[in-house]
Amino acid sequence: MSYTAASQVIARQLEFFENRKVLVVGELSDSYPLELAQVAQSVAVFTTNYGYHRSMSRHSQIQSYFGAELTADADIDMILLYWPKAKAEAEYLLAMLLAKFGPQTEVCIVGENRSGVRSAEKMFQAYGPLTKYDSARRCSFYWGRCDHQAPAFDINSWFRSYPIEVAGTELTIRSLPGVFSHGEFDKGSELLLKTLPALHGRVLDFGCGAGVIGAVMKTKNPDITLELCDISALAIESARETFKANNLEATFTATNVYTALEGPYNYLISNPPFHAGLKTFYAATEDFIAQAPSYLKPEGQLIIVANSFLRYPPLIEASLGSCEMAASTNKFNIYAAKK
Repeated sequence: MSYTAASQVIARQLEFFENRKVLVVGELSDSYPLELAQVAQSVAVFTTNYGYHRSMSRHSQIQSYFGAELTADADIDMILLYWPKAKAEAEYLLAMLLAKFGPQTEVCIVGENRSGVRSAEKMFQAYGPLTKYDSARRCSFYWGRCDHQAPAFDINSWFRSYPIEVAGTELTIRSLPGVFSHGEFDKGSELLLKTLPALHGRVLDFGCGAGVIGAVMKTKNPDITLELCDISALAIESARETFKANNLEATFTATNVYTALEGPYNYLISNPPFHAGLKTFYAATEDFIAQAPSYLKPEGQLIIVANSFLRYPPLIEASLGSCEMAASTNKFNIYAAKK
């Protein structure tokens, strides 16, 4: 079994987890919690990633929780945080979990140095001591303990609001830490929205992030039946808030590509992700394109925006038979194809 560098560093420090009731959170991408279950008294996972949650839920020795906030009662005495790419997301997770589990909860933090994990010591000061115990494979490992009662957690205070004006619409966007378009509007999405035709029927906003693309589409095409989906619970919660703030209606689905979706749609529209954590990752978008014919109605359209260096046209042609470049800049291209 191949483990991430962060998990390999944890494997060097197993004495911290012996006979402990561990909650694993953060930038999770491998199955190391299953290994941890062999030394810990119990292991639970809290993840905002729907795909990872589905994967962990298959294993009876792991209790997996999915959502933007952990609301379930969990019997734990240690938190193991895999440091996420966004520092603000680490701050969010610590604030939520330490408010819930309180003083005397031990915390281990591990992450790649390039992800900014070194800022964990300063971030943790308000809760108690945090000490660096290991450094290997360009990662750092810390142990600490929550000695002070954390403030009550209110998810509403973690949303960032910002206005946008694009494609003739003015909207308020609401976004949680770690969500694409958190606090700023992506230029690729802007080009996509300026390029889109008038829409009708069932429309899917794939990889919705904070709901920017979906909110503009619904504002300009109020009669469409719109569904927004994302693998991230933080994104789904943000998109819901964005629609609420703008008095718009849609359905919101957490999914890993098409896993939880029911087609067919008249339009599949996306600014698809190509990063997972710190790594470049194309698999989800490749699956989205390859399976598009099964989720499009006859004459239905796939329309996506992508960085110009990404080689999506051959994938679209292989899936749908043709690929048109509907618009381009020096950085982004809009690709369109019809079933």
